[in-house]
This record gives sequence, C-alpha cells and structure tokens, in this order.
Amino acid sequence: MYLSTVSRPQTDPPEAGTGRSGRRIALVSGNVVALGTVSLITDVSAEMVTAVLPLYLVLGLQLSPLAFGVVDGVYAGATALLRVVGGFLADRIRRPKLVAGFGYALSAVAKLGLLLAGRSVPLIGAVVAVDRLGKGVRSAPRDALITASTPPESLGRAFGVHRTMDAVGAFLGPLVAMAVLLAVGRSYDAVFVTSFCIAALGVVVLVLFVRERDTPTVDAAAVAASRGTGPGTDATADDPDGTRPGVREVFGLLRDRPARRLVVAAALLGLATVGDGFVYLLLQRRENVDLTWFPLLAVGTSLVYLLLATPIGLLADRIGRLPVVLGGYAALGVTYLLLAGPIAGWPLLVLALALYGTFYAATDGVLIALAGPVLPPRLRTTGIALVQTGQALAYLVSSVLFGLAWQAWGPENAIRVAAVAVAAVLLLTVLMLAPAYRPVPRKVS
Repeated sequence: MYLSTVSRPQTDPPEAGTGRSGRRIALVSGNVVALGTVSLITDVSAEMVTAVLPLYLVLGLQLSPLAFGVVDGVYAGATALLRVVGGFLADRIRRPKLVAGFGYALSAVAKLGLLLAGRSVPLIGAVVAVDRLGKGVRSAPRDALITASTPPESLGRAFGVHRTMDAVGAFLGPLVAMAVLLAVGRSYDAVFVTSFCIAALGVVVLVLFVRERDTPTVDAAAVAASRGTGPGTDATADDPDGTRPGVREVFGLLRDRPARRLVVAAALLGLATVGDGFVYLLLQRRENVDLTWFPLLAVGTSLVYLLLATPIGLLADRIGRLPVVLGGYAALGVTYLLLAGPIAGWPLLVLALALYGTFYAATDGVLIALAGPVLPPRLRTTGIALVQTGQALAYLVSSVLFGLAWQAWGPENAIRVAAVAVAAVLLLTVLMLAPAYRPVPRKVS
C-alpha cells in the first residue's frame, strides 16, 4: 500500500559511507540540514509568540473560550487553501526555495504587525492570519525540498532530523520569551520585537544556504509495489515532455485513489486535534501554574518532541509509517483523558506533556513522509500542500467547536468529548487505510 515503508531491493550494492558491517551511517543531505537550521531559527521566533498568545488574549484581553477558539483556529487554518496555491506555484515555476522564502519573510513581518494591532481583537486576528499565510505558503515547498533531497527509503529519517531541529527551536522559543518577560516586566511588545529579529535571521540563512534542487526520479518499481500496481506502472514519470503542470492536473491528483485517501485521512485526523493553547490553558487551570512559568508547558512538549522525532522517524522507516502515525494519535487521545482524569500535580504535568510531545514526534514529519513517495514528482509540492490543507481546515473547525464545547459544557467535559472524537477518528482511519496497507519489508544488516 502507498502508506507503507518504501524500500530498495535487497540486491542493492553497498553505499559509500557504510561500515564493515554493511550498516549505513544515518546521514542526511546538506540541504536537509540547512532547511532544519532555518526551521530551528524560525521556530524560536514563532514559539515566542505562541507561548504568550494564550495569556495575552485570554487573561490580558479577557477573550471568551469561543473567541479564543476562533483566533486559535485562524492561527492554524484560516489561510489553509493558500497552502495549495503556494504548492502549485512552486511546482509551476519550479522554484520551491523562492516560494518558501516569501512565506518565511511574510511571517517575519507579521510579528511587527502585532505591535500595531494593540488591543484590537479584529486587528490581532488579521495579523495572525497574515502570519499563518506565510506558514501556509512555505510549508509545502520546504517539505518538497526535503523530499527532493532524500532517497525515498530514508524519508522518515530525513523528516525526523528536520523535525528534531525544528523542535529545538520550539524548545528554545518559550525560554527566550520567558527571559524577555522577566527582563522587561511582562512587556508583550518586547517579545514581539525580539521575535521579529530572530525570524529575519532565519530568512537570511535560507537565502544563503538552502539550494534549489531538481526533483530526482523516485524508484518507480518500489513506488509501484507500495501502491499495489504492476511493475510496468510509471508512477513517477517526472515531466517527460518538459511541460509545466496545469490546474487540471491538480484536480486529477485528487482523482488518484491513494492521494485522495491520504488527504481525507489527514483531514479526519486534524478534526480530532485540539489546539496547543487549549491544552496548556487546561493544565494551567488545573495546576494553577504561575503565569510567569506558563511558557514552560510548551518547553516540556518541545523537549519530548526533539528527543523522539529522529528515533521515531527511523522506526517509521523500518516498521511502516501508518502504524507510527496511528500510535501518535492514540497518545493524543490519552493526553486528553489525563486532562479530565483524577491524576493531579507533577505526575499529570509530566505524563501529559510527555504524551503530547510523543504525539507530535510520531505524526508531524511522518505524515509527510507517507505522502512523498506516492505523489508524482511534478506535483509533489501541490500534493503535500493538499494534505496540509486538509489538516489545517479540519483544525480550524475543531478549534471553533472545542471553544463552543468549553463554553457550553465546561473544560473537563469538552476535553472528554475530544478524547472520544480521537478514538472515533482512529477507527475510521484504520477502516479506510488498513485494508490496502501492505508494508514492504526491509532487510536489516
């Protein structure tokens, strides 16, 4: 099945860089490292804002749970359709670095917009939408560059390394935000200015060190086997006539059964995901965490994420990516149950943040690693954008619905309903994908 691990034939010759035991050294390309560095720096900037935004909106501006849910949904999903536009543009002009750079720059400028918005909730929502527009535009081209720089059997490892570097930034961002707040007396404006300066540095690193890279030809036999097609299927023909992809091909991509199933599954899984802000606010309410230390909740999640992202990526390459993704969402469901359960104190904080970080490590990069080998190279960026768009739109709906549930039933009942939703979505995902799931075994030296 297209969600299985893609492997090379066992008769492949030994690669350069192998030891006497024949085991390959776990390396990734320089482009992946450069993109990881950009993501690390950018995530320091982004997580500085993310760490203080729930406090700023809910406790500072006194937003209701529903209003916060709308803003939180906008933060992740309001510009979701522009992900497809950015992905298609990158495929059309064959310049993913250029499109990604525009997205990174737009997000950097948006940090200054938070200063101008003041206490106006509509203006804050507009600035947040611009910031997420930048993320939406850059995500698919960035992931396409990683895919194009990595052989298909090592995508789990490459995305794991990238997400580990990304998680280092997410780990450092709240710490930097807390340091700024302690230094200047809880001035949110100082956090926003510092965030802008760091984001601008990320754009400079992208321009100087990330290279455009032609999409390599993927092993057609491996992809055909993983998709259940015959050996003669040319699943990865890369623009043989030199023409550029058109809009009709985008709709044709959704008519392809493997791609369509993947997009629908991503949307279902996104629908069961409650925003980080809600999770941390629930922990803060239950344990009465001091507002100065509130950013440390995000630090705990990021620490687990960065420790597990690469090992879980390697595990996904070996046992298959679908089981790893499903396991990650199971960890998310248990996290929600803990937030409404009898456990309290430091055991709750440790368990909840550990499981939440595990959820991200098992799903964020691994889901994109699922998509890479099954998508045609000439529309790979667009296909990745479709997967991300399905998730983001579902997340927008989920955030608004959870805000309504919180307001109507209370936080504990709302999070219990979210846990039930995770279980239901997992069952639907298994029923949709498992019948066609046929992992390709890999010989391990």
